[in-house]
Parts: sequence; structure tokens; C-alpha cells
Amino acid sequence: MNQRTPPGLPAFALMILLCAIWGFQQITIKVAIEGVSPVLQSGIRSLAGLVLLTMWAYWRRLPLLNNDGTLRMGLLAGFLFALEFIFIYVGLAHTTASRMIVFLYTAPCFTVLGLHWFVPGERLNWRHFSGIALAFAGLAIGFLGEGGTTGNTLFGDLLGLLAAVGWAATTLLIRATGLSRISATKVLWYQLAVSAVVMLLLSPLLGESGITALTTPVLLSLAYQGVIVAFASYLAWFWLLQRYIVGRMMVFSFLTPIFGVAFGVLFLNDPLTPSFLFAAGCVAMGIVLVNLPTRGK
Repeated sequence: MNQRTPPGLPAFALMILLCAIWGFQQITIKVAIEGVSPVLQSGIRSLAGLVLLTMWAYWRRLPLLNNDGTLRMGLLAGFLFALEFIFIYVGLAHTTASRMIVFLYTAPCFTVLGLHWFVPGERLNWRHFSGIALAFAGLAIGFLGEGGTTGNTLFGDLLGLLAAVGWAATTLLIRATGLSRISATKVLWYQLAVSAVVMLLLSPLLGESGITALTTPVLLSLAYQGVIVAFASYLAWFWLLQRYIVGRMMVFSFLTPIFGVAFGVLFLNDPLTPSFLFAAGCVAMGIVLVNLPTRGK
């Protein structure tokens, strides 16, 4: 395996682009909800990403179905991945894109807490605790501050928080099991395959209306989620993880909620109060603190 190197300007530029792509995803989900019900939309996203990823792995001759003892954990990772996106997609039908992405991106703080408890050698220091406290303070401000959670957004906000917990649980599962020893492509394949099956079957069971209007904005939004996010951006992210020092790349993840809030205000006219802007800043700074590389590592 090639030794990871410090990232340079091209890697930083790519990471910033990925953060913008992930921040804009919430906007496309809100747009597509006008013509495709949430859980079905999420299933279509996973299916599109799965088909493209399978074709890419076949072209690169990467094994996906070899018996490496990870099937059970892979299926569980896929189920958690499906649960996370069900919470996101259903939640976005009940809250704004800006609020969803801020609550969702508390996930790194839940992750470091889980690593502290469940993964040997992953201990928290004062900086991690400070970041977690700052992010959770941002949550409290987001829920309770001026213009915060109302009866109209409470359910969606809570689902965003549950999605963050699901994302953190998926990360912990991958770090703490044999999934950490297989290729990132196969881990993603497990997640997309299981989530596609789960959500496409769950949608009619929930009585969703399904596809009601395939307008041009809806089709473009679905294509963005499946091709740009679920396939291209995840592959680019895994390429960065394999090539560069991880800690220096993860710090940039604070940009995603910033982009998400900005896009929500710009494209969807999401309300932006001073207290919510301050809450988003707290979450972003918390992400920076928990992801800064430890000196000497």
C-alpha cells in the first residue's frame, strides 16, 4: 500500500468541491420531493449509484462478491446506511434544507464519542470534548433560539439528529469490524446495495404516493443525487482517503453545513435568523475541533 502523503492545493480544492456537492444535495432532495416521494427517491438514488459503482468496479476488475468474511457486517452497514437516509429524506419533507444539514453534521461529534467508548486506542482529549460541547451548544441554540424549532419543523429536525446518529453508527461499525480491512469500494457497494433494496421495498409498504411528477427539475435532482453524489463524489472521497493523510482532509468537513445553509437560503429562501446562523457556526467549529489532526500522529 502506498504511504499517504500530505495533501496539496489540488487535494484541498477537490475537498472543498466535495463539501459543496454534499451541501447542495439537501437542496435537490427538497426539489425532487415535489415529484417523487421521499423514501422512493432515496431508493432510486442508491440504485443509480449501485449500478454505476458496479460497472466501475467491473471495469477496474475490483472484486465485490469474493468471500472475505464480511457479509454479515456489510449487510448491517447497509441497513444503517439505509436508516440514515430514510431519516434524511423523510425529515426534509418536514424541515428546511438548512436546518437538516446543520443537525445532520453533528455526526462527527457522535462518532468521536462512539470511538472513545467502543474502539481501543481512540481516547478523547480536551480538544475533542470542547468540539463536542460546542456542537451540542449549537444544537441547543438551533432548537431553542429565536426562530428555532417550531411545531412545523420539530419532527424533521429530530429526524436530522437521528440521521446523524445513524451516520456515526455506520462509521463506528466500519472502523471496529472486518469492514476496515476491505476496499472502500466494496464497503460502499454493500451500503448502496442494501439501502436500494430496503428503501425500494419500504416505499410502497409505507403507502407513499410514489412518482407523481417527473418534471425537468425533479429529473435533474434525481440525477444529481445518484450520479454526482452517490457515485462520483463518494469515489472521489475514497480516493482522497487512500492517497492523503486523513486528518488534514477531515477538517474541511465543517464547510458542508456552511455550504448547505448558504444554498438553502439562496435557492429555497430558507429563513436565516441570527441565532440559527450562530448555531451553524458552533456546529462548524465543533467539527473542526474534533477533526483536527493530533500533533505527533
